Amino acid sequence: MLEAMATSRNEQVRKMAIRNIECSTEIRTERRLTAPETVASLLPNRKGKYREVYDMQNKPNRRDLLPGILVRKEGDLAVEDNAVNEAYDKSGCTYDFYKEIFGRDSLDDHGLALISSVHLDENYSNAFWNGNQMAYGDGDGIVFRRFTRSLDVIGHELTHGVISYTSNLVYRNEPGAINEHLADVFGSLVKQWVNQQDVEIADWLIGNEVIVPAPTRRAIRDMKNPGTAYINDPDLNGTDPQPDHISKKYTGSRDNGGVHINSGIPNKAFCEAAIQMGGYAWEKAGRIWYETMLQLTPNSDFNRLVKITKNIAETTYGANSEEYKAVSYGWKTVGL
Repeated sequence: MLEAMATSRNEQVRKMAIRNIECSTEIRTERRLTAPETVASLLPNRKGKYREVYDMQNKPNRRDLLPGILVRKEGDLAVEDNAVNEAYDKSGCTYDFYKEIFGRDSLDDHGLALISSVHLDENYSNAFWNGNQMAYGDGDGIVFRRFTRSLDVIGHELTHGVISYTSNLVYRNEPGAINEHLADVFGSLVKQWVNQQDVEIADWLIGNEVIVPAPTRRAIRDMKNPGTAYINDPDLNGTDPQPDHISKKYTGSRDNGGVHINSGIPNKAFCEAAIQMGGYAWEKAGRIWYETMLQLTPNSDFNRLVKITKNIAETTYGANSEEYKAVSYGWKTVGL
């Protein structure tokens, strides 16, 4: 999406997007260079939920100051800053989801502290996990609003942390698209779990709460209907490029080989599988995908993802089960 914004006809959007892309490139480098064992040594190692939220005060180009000024820590009362409270509450929801549904104690399964920084940079239109902590921008006010508004975005970014401690998928090409796919899956499931939404009620949208409303856009991504999150949007200079079938897979070099683009393919497969199973998506489909995340390796591709999800569904529920048939159906709908 940022690359589309970098070619926007809106000069202000274009300039801010270029800055954000430069920042995101640095972040990806930091994420690769920060090994999980190093992260664990940098943050408080406790059992159970522990959160700290810091303020970066919108200082321009000063990511070197991360995490910033401590504003709220575990057990503190709410403060006047909405972004601080949102980061605190929603990182807590994400912790609770992983703990209650999968028995996972934080990102590393050993009580890793959840560190968040808000008000990053000026008009920063992104959120990220850098290998050590979360950071959130306030948006440009044209396309994006503050990123702490969205529970699925926070769940998505924190899941990148879980991935770094499990499959540690390479952030390029199909492994990178799987990385983004898993982050979308569990970001959406956190939101569904908190709101107790079944598969029919769930909106399957990522980032709809951070998008500035417009007739031509409604979310960052639509998991159920990839390629429809924004249509002919002037600020985004076009239409959502996500494919909904392997035959439409992006094979170019931008977006690290299409990590955000091609994630639409497995996203749709997951939605179709979950909807076929019915009920709450985190109970069966989510469990299969969580166990899959633990078995994937850094260079796993789509075919490997398909094989593992099917194997887990068969082992858990049986080869003739409705759950196995649902997973197979999901992959069939996207040509895998």
